[in-house]
Amino acid sequence: MLVLTQGDPAGIGPEITVKAWEALRETGPSFVFLGDPTLLDAAAPVRVVGTIAEARNVFQDAIPVLPLSLAAPVTPGMPDSRNAGSVIESITQAVRLVQKGQASAVVTNPISKDVVKQAGFTHPGHTGYLAELCGVPGQDVMMLAGPSLRVVPVTVHVALRKAIEQLTPELIIRTARTTVDGLKRNFGLSNPRVAVAGLNPHAGEGGLMGREELECIIPAIRTLQAEGVAITGPLPPDTMFTPEARARYDVALCMYHDQGLIPLKTLDMAEGVNITLGLPIIRTSPDHGTAFDIAGTGKADAHSLLAALRLAATLVENRRNAS
Repeated sequence: MLVLTQGDPAGIGPEITVKAWEALRETGPSFVFLGDPTLLDAAAPVRVVGTIAEARNVFQDAIPVLPLSLAAPVTPGMPDSRNAGSVIESITQAVRLVQKGQASAVVTNPISKDVVKQAGFTHPGHTGYLAELCGVPGQDVMMLAGPSLRVVPVTVHVALRKAIEQLTPELIIRTARTTVDGLKRNFGLSNPRVAVAGLNPHAGEGGLMGREELECIIPAIRTLQAEGVAITGPLPPDTMFTPEARARYDVALCMYHDQGLIPLKTLDMAEGVNITLGLPIIRTSPDHGTAFDIAGTGKADAHSLLAALRLAATLVENRRNAS
C-alpha cells in the first residue's frame, strides 16, 4: 500500500488524486490519501480509515483517507499559508508510516515552496526535508524519469550563478555514486551507464568556452571511471539528448536544474516522475507543480501522478528483488 500526501490543498493535488483513484481502483497499485477528506468527498466516494490495513480493504470502493485537519477554508487556486502546517504534517506522517513498515512507499502531491516557506519551512523543497526525516541529510539526489529519458541535476533549486559556484568534483562524484546505486537498487540495472553533460557550450571546447570541464568535471569522471563506473563525458549538452545519443546511456548527469529538466519535460511531461535517490525509503512525485492557475477547473492532467504511483510500486518490487 502506497501513501499519497495531501500536497497544497489549493492546488491540483485533490483533483488528480481523485482521477488517479478512478484509474487505479480496479487494477492498483492501491494508495491511501493522507490529508483532509473534505478536499475529495465532493468528487468521489471517500472512506476515512484508521489503519493501512483498513485502507487496503476499501480501496476498490472508495478513496481511503487517513485524516488531517486544515487550519483555514480552501479556495482552489488561492494558496493560504495557514494550511502549511497540514501540508508539512502530511509529509512527516507519510514518511513515518513507511519507516514503520506499514506502507511501502511515499508518493507526494505537489506543494508550493513559497507557501510552506511563509510558515517557517526552511528546506528548498520536498527532498531536503525527506532526507532529514530519514536521517540522511545532504545525501538526497533528485532524479526525473520518463519513458524516454532519466536525468539527475547535480545542482538543483538554486540560481544559475550559485549553481556554477557550487559545482565541485566532490559534488559530482557523490551525486554520481548515489545515482548509480539508486539505478542498481531501484531499477534493477546491474551496470548503469552514465552520461555527463558539460557545463559550457560544446562542453567547453577544450577550455576555449570555459574551464569548468577541465578543472572540475573531467577530474570527477576520471575518479569514477577508476572505480569501475560506466561513465562518459563531458558531452556537449546541445547534442546529448537526441534519440541516437539517449540510446547510449541510462541516465544523464546534468550540471544544473534546467539543463536536465528542459529535455525531460519536453519529451515526457505527461509521464515524468520525480524520484528521490539516496533515501532508505522510496519516494516518487509528479514532475509538475501545484498549477494554481487551473486548480478547481477540472482541467488537471493526472498522468504524471499515475506514473508516479505505478513507478513507486515497481521500485518497491525491484528493491525487494535486489535484497
